[in-house]
Amino acid sequence: MTHELKKIVERYQQSKENRKAVLASVVALDGSSYRRPGVRMLLFEDGEMVGAVSGGCVEKEVLRQASSVFTSGVPKVMVYDGRYRLGCEGILYILLEPFSPADDFLSEFWEVVSSRKPYSITSYYVKDHSENSNYGSLFDFNGQAIPLSANRIEISELSVFEQELKPCFQLVIIGAEHDAVQLCQYANLTGWEVTVVASPREEKTKEHFPGVHRFLQFEPEGLDLALDEQTAVILMTHSFVKDLGYLLALREKKCAYLGLLGPARRREKLFDEILERHPEISEEFLEGVHGPAGIDIGAETPQEIAISILSEILTVFNKKEPQLLKEKTGTIHS
Repeated sequence: MTHELKKIVERYQQSKENRKAVLASVVALDGSSYRRPGVRMLLFEDGEMVGAVSGGCVEKEVLRQASSVFTSGVPKVMVYDGRYRLGCEGILYILLEPFSPADDFLSEFWEVVSSRKPYSITSYYVKDHSENSNYGSLFDFNGQAIPLSANRIEISELSVFEQELKPCFQLVIIGAEHDAVQLCQYANLTGWEVTVVASPREEKTKEHFPGVHRFLQFEPEGLDLALDEQTAVILMTHSFVKDLGYLLALREKKCAYLGLLGPARRREKLFDEILERHPEISEEFLEGVHGPAGIDIGAETPQEIAISILSEILTVFNKKEPQLLKEKTGTIHS
């Protein structure tokens, strides 16, 4: 969700001054829908839209309903009943509120995003098609509640939607060959912040990796990375010596996922070398290395391999077992 908010705030700041904008937030849902509560999109008065709250079937109606908010500045809740119009068969409750963040909001937002801190959003509304100047959202940055716009929010018998947001998911790619470029592009499309680590001896720059967030140059012995529970690391240098060095440099690090490109016999050879050099290394670390990285989907090309790797990262991070949805009982979303 944070990566979607980043795009919304970036586009708002890029737009012309005094250009009216409205934020649409799904705050409640009855039944099923393409997206769940907490998804947001930004609408401009001239019809430009940033993001989406569904698969594309609801957005035109959201823009039409937002016209009164552009005119009056009064937030409203719209109800979209998709049971007879959509395949999702759900009823969406969407909060529409003026989007005019002040400078303190913008500075706090970017500070939290850049420092990879969590934050929360609390939205006040009524689960019915209605307008009310008390509707609106408060963002909590480091314990400081900041309203989204100048509207004064009074909490009086209103429904509340609370959302905890984590930092953008981060993918660290160690390696700078052609397949790393493909993985970088696909991860960027997913909304992840991508960091590429290359050896200083390689003639590579940030321009070689479209969509990269950071490009760093480290030899294994000097590797300096800040990892967290929202970070996945994939080791793909195509060099046994480099992979060994970087793997050793990562042995004390904690992250959500650590993957290793290459066949199982290569992984075992790396592990044997590591154990010979560092017999005290923990079994937990070695067992936590996902190698060969990826899910068996018959991938052959660098693009397909990127999809395979990203899919495994998602299953590990979300604690899911890969499964065909047609074989799943119950709802798609837990």
